[in-house]
Amino acid sequence: MNDVFGTALLDFQTGKCKEDILTSTSISDEEPLSVSYLFRTYDEMPKLEQTALELVKGSILDIGCGAGSHSLHLKAKGFKVKSIDISPKAIECCQLRGLDNSEVLNVLDETQRFDTLLLLMNGSGVFQSLEETPKVLNHLKKLLNKNGQILIDSSDIKYMFEDDDGGVWLDTHNAYYGELAYTVRYKGKEDSFKWMYLDFDRLKTACSIVGLECIKIEEGPHHDFLAQIKKKE
Repeated sequence: MNDVFGTALLDFQTGKCKEDILTSTSISDEEPLSVSYLFRTYDEMPKLEQTALELVKGSILDIGCGAGSHSLHLKAKGFKVKSIDISPKAIECCQLRGLDNSEVLNVLDETQRFDTLLLLMNGSGVFQSLEETPKVLNHLKKLLNKNGQILIDSSDIKYMFEDDDGGVWLDTHNAYYGELAYTVRYKGKEDSFKWMYLDFDRLKTACSIVGLECIKIEEGPHHDFLAQIKKKE
């Protein structure tokens, strides 16, 4: 991997470059993503993210923290936050922004326990595929303290398969429609990886399989939603 996202974040943080990231998926054309958006303040965040940040409690693990914007807000409010990302340069960026408790780490290698696991900016991408979702959820369950919670946002992208008459055309012989190949380009370098947009019903079903309760907290304006996941009583 070329650490494209991390390179863009670190360049922005250090003032070296403010060029857009170019993103595309297996079902969408390339479009620009302003790196500045990844450095947004609480007031600039979508309502779903603001709601999630108001619902956190206790010790927090910010999974896929990126530039650390959510962690910084929570740290300023006095929460104990650990920020993790698989991107070394993203973590370097976080540390430059004052997030001392940040680490290059895949969540599947995390062993500490927390009161809140935070997965925002389409947190369901961490599952990568529908098949892997119960396995990852089972690991996340092990990271929860008693009465702990997972706060995760996602989108149901079925609308992207609608025709002009409102019908939905899906190839049932292929993988789940939310499983995508995601590509990012920046300054001539490119990374591609698996990513998934998971609809609420399938998220709820996967949670039930591993003994978790899933509640939809709020819906957004773009087929997106915020869910709260807890261990079943």
